[in-house]
Amino acid sequence: MKSLLKWTGSIIVMLLSVVAVQSCATGEVESGEQLFDLGTTLQSRSISFENSTGEPGQGGQAASELGVGRKGFPAKNIVPGETVVLCDIEGPGTIRHIWMTGSFNNNPTQIRSMVVRGWWDEQEHPSIECPLGDFMGAAHGKVNAYQSAVHSTGINSAFNIWLPMPFQNHGKLTLTNEGTEDITVFYQVDYTIGDSHPEELGRLHVCFVRENPTTLKEDFELLPKRTGKGRYLGTVLGIRSFEPHWWGEGEIKIFMDGDTEFPTICGTGSEDYVCLSYGMQQTPYLYHGCSLDQEGFISMYRWHLPDPIFWKEECRITIQQIGWDGARRDSTGTALYERVDDWCSATFWYEPVPSAPLPEFPSLESMVADLWPVD
Repeated sequence: MKSLLKWTGSIIVMLLSVVAVQSCATGEVESGEQLFDLGTTLQSRSISFENSTGEPGQGGQAASELGVGRKGFPAKNIVPGETVVLCDIEGPGTIRHIWMTGSFNNNPTQIRSMVVRGWWDEQEHPSIECPLGDFMGAAHGKVNAYQSAVHSTGINSAFNIWLPMPFQNHGKLTLTNEGTEDITVFYQVDYTIGDSHPEELGRLHVCFVRENPTTLKEDFELLPKRTGKGRYLGTVLGIRSFEPHWWGEGEIKIFMDGDTEFPTICGTGSEDYVCLSYGMQQTPYLYHGCSLDQEGFISMYRWHLPDPIFWKEECRITIQQIGWDGARRDSTGTALYERVDDWCSATFWYEPVPSAPLPEFPSLESMVADLWPVD
């Protein structure tokens, strides 16, 4: 009986530990906070077109044909070149969830043409600059229904992101229609104010990079060099394969804190980095997986939430473009070869502000070229 009780107790402790790790990793529960603790100082707020400021008692005042407060302003038409302020919040606070959908439903060009930008505190340049679909977990503008620790996506382009976005004094997000067509957007930003943040507060940073094509023997750069402290959260990777042969033998390289020619963290293959094996399988999981593997288009992701990657002084992250083709075996027996393909990435990390500017943002033409065909 004592052995059984000891075994049962161990299992309970293990399960509680897993729950605690996942809660901390996803930001679902504040450190030391219980779901049933009503003594919190946090105040809940939400911003949409129905309440653009999030202020108490200011929602649902627009009128429809049904009257005031009866679904008067659920969505907005955004014309080409127009920027809409999604939220402009005085802190301290934390954005905890964003939901969005719109007339861009399953239109890859429109999804890639909408650009999210974010500013934290007193910084003048954005810390977030990314096409909407990639920011919301869908490379190539192709929407598949799936769930991870960071994103959940409905089949009709219902986008959700759950990463906490803390700020001390001020947080602002915008959405710009950089395309050529009107797009109607519905959205909601859920956040808290009155947060007690740590002194060394990391703000969410997101950058988008695309190389179409990549350069032979030059590794694709997911994260250009960042200096100062930071934490790499993960990435959404999109690959459009140019050849029928296997594309994914390239290794992830994470250079940090003084690394020069060789990295501290080195992977074993592209599908290995997203914790799959022996080729790609369309299998989305909580912290890793592939949400699209069809007709030469791949969208895959890896989230370092329970397995954090911190740096103290600097960090740079690359991944190789190496293929495998048995017909190419040479006298040494190797089937590996260097190749070029179409790669893009939306990379997420935390670092303090002020921070260095993000890499140069791609042109609209380069962003929307060669996307998944319109359904």
